[in-house]
Amino acid sequence: MPALSPTLPKTFYEFDLIEPLQRALHSEGYHEPTPIQAASIGPLLEGRDLLGCAQTGTGKTAAFAIPILQRLDADRKTPRPKCPQVLVLSPTRELASQISASFESYGKHLKFRVTTVFGGVSQGRQVRALERGVHICVATPGRLLDLFGQGCVWMDDVETFVLDEADRMLDLGFMPDLRKIMKELPPKRHSLFFSATMPPPVKKLAEGLLTNHVEVIVTPPSSTVERIEQCLMMVEHTDKMKLLRHVLDTEATGQVLVFTKTKRGADRLSKQLQKQDLSCEAIHGGKTQAGRERVLQGFRKGKVDILIATDLAARGIDIEGLSHVINYDMPHDPESYVHRIGRTGRAGAEGMSVTFCTPDDHDCLNAVEKLIGQRIPVDSKQPFHTRSRATTTKGGKGKGGKQNRTWKPRPGSAGARSANKGSTMPSKGRSGGGNKKAAGKPNGKPGPPSRRGSSGSR
Repeated sequence: MPALSPTLPKTFYEFDLIEPLQRALHSEGYHEPTPIQAASIGPLLEGRDLLGCAQTGTGKTAAFAIPILQRLDADRKTPRPKCPQVLVLSPTRELASQISASFESYGKHLKFRVTTVFGGVSQGRQVRALERGVHICVATPGRLLDLFGQGCVWMDDVETFVLDEADRMLDLGFMPDLRKIMKELPPKRHSLFFSATMPPPVKKLAEGLLTNHVEVIVTPPSSTVERIEQCLMMVEHTDKMKLLRHVLDTEATGQVLVFTKTKRGADRLSKQLQKQDLSCEAIHGGKTQAGRERVLQGFRKGKVDILIATDLAARGIDIEGLSHVINYDMPHDPESYVHRIGRTGRAGAEGMSVTFCTPDDHDCLNAVEKLIGQRIPVDSKQPFHTRSRATTTKGGKGKGGKQNRTWKPRPGSAGARSANKGSTMPSKGRSGGGNKKAAGKPNGKPGPPSRRGSSGSR
């Protein structure tokens, strides 16, 4: 297994890449390979199977796309109709589109054809592209199986198979589809598995399908990007919206990506922010593909300041210079936390993640911190802070004792009133009234316009 060492290439010029690829990489600003690229490109150019694990935003797409393009150029085979030579599977439409765009960028001086196959849009254009013959097909499993069942695509000529975001594939329940697809692939092929986290089911799946593979793990599995500053904000559920507005007004300095658990929650939050004259849009699996692409383009071009997203829609969101990720809702599973915050701090840039935690998120927070191997610092100075950090006591479950997070309701909150059994005195609200001012909504009315205007203000 290759490990990072001084012998690995320090620049892309040290790889034996063809001139058209070198020229494209130079024009894209690629000079020094990231650790996953430095450790992977060499073995992949040699045709080795590979299992790669690296944090989000570290260049995994380039790590497999560059050697694939070089090998295609060396083979110079004309693809047969409906029979792609390279198959890349992605869990979401946005990520599939992003991967295709990367192939086109790196291979812009080469002659090859790539098409993207995903649901949510008419299949006509995809079918016509496959009938003409493509070298590379980037697909989501569902639409690929639909076209296969219709006889619009065959996998007999697949020489290179890439499974990207393998962990997310399993999380989203793609395993039955993956088994059907892999059954149709030629037994002799070049196979690549890439993932940001490496839970045991993913590792078991990969090891059962790879042959004499190279394992490249450039950071500990499920670690978070070191350049990302993480912050935890304890808040009651009823105050989350006010806290979000406070963070947007006082913390965020650029574009912001906000995560919710559900599609309905994303739409509701987007509408609430729009009513406060903020430039905001929502993106999730319930929107049409055209609608999702429109929103993403608006965000990428800076026409939208705040994007509300669900986990399913987030995998293709790669925005250069994204300053903040806000977990308005804690994720369904701890691995999603790693992927969420990895949307910022990409390509060596700095970023910040802010996570809201309510009393109901107790178990989820413990699972996240166990996965990333660290405690997330708490901002106790934010105006809606409601409880202290967890303390570790002896004698609990497990070797290190059990973590007990003590809930301390803020005076005047709903939690404080319910805890005050037998008291019939009405709550007088927050002391000092400072929190309302900080939220920008004194007396229940919208505060003055923030620095963020409407979508057309830029």
